[in-house]
Amino acid sequence: MGKIKALFSGLKLYKALFGLLLLYRNIYKEINQINAYMAKKLFLMVFLVLFSYSVFGAEIHGSVYDLNLDKISDVVVTVNTEPKQTFVVKNGSYLFNVPSGDYVIAAVYKNGYLQEAVENISVAGDGSYVLDLILFPSLDEEEDIIEETNIEFDDENYFKKASYWPTLFSLIGVVVILGFFIYFYKPKKEIIVKEIKEEKGELKSLVDFIKKQGGRTTQKDIRKEFPSSEAKISLMITELEKKNKIQRIKKGRGNVIILK
Repeated sequence: MGKIKALFSGLKLYKALFGLLLLYRNIYKEINQINAYMAKKLFLMVFLVLFSYSVFGAEIHGSVYDLNLDKISDVVVTVNTEPKQTFVVKNGSYLFNVPSGDYVIAAVYKNGYLQEAVENISVAGDGSYVLDLILFPSLDEEEDIIEETNIEFDDENYFKKASYWPTLFSLIGVVVILGFFIYFYKPKKEIIVKEIKEEKGELKSLVDFIKKQGGRTTQKDIRKEFPSSEAKISLMITELEKKNKIQRIKKGRGNVIILK
């Protein structure tokens, strides 16, 4: 890995030197009347500047992520070198070549709303510096949205002018619902009371029938006398047994009911 990096640096140095030679030739042609010493001095200054950036310059690189930690493209990344450098992210990564110093890396991305990231980095010497950026919604844009959504009621009579129809309709709806509830709930209660009364009346009629039969009868005779179903007759007899009003004795396939 180190050999490859050294070879890459050598190629960069070769390109820089070749460019300097071409530059020197053009400068020499155009400033024939300038002192040769001054031309050499100018060449040396240009050489030192380009050489420092191409060979001894540090590299700042990294990836750009959104809040889901997914790499994103089309982000504009800048670094405050002299002059300022700008890089448009295409594959989720950026790269700058800078000399030693303190820098501010800023990233801006807009896709419906503004997202940004700002990070500081110190470059102490040659080498590769990794600085990943995570974009967050812009606080300035959020403040603008909040200011736009703040409603100021300058009209003192606004609430006096407001319509009360929605409130009125709501109250009417509540009253209607309560009315339906009362209407359907009360008959149920009356029906239950009525059923209890009817049940008590039927039990009394059954007791009276047994008395008429001399205090002794069969369940078959009771079914003939009362138009209720066999199941209901059985329930009525069971209820009277619980109340200790009658006694049921099994006889053959039928039951004999004796009044106590």
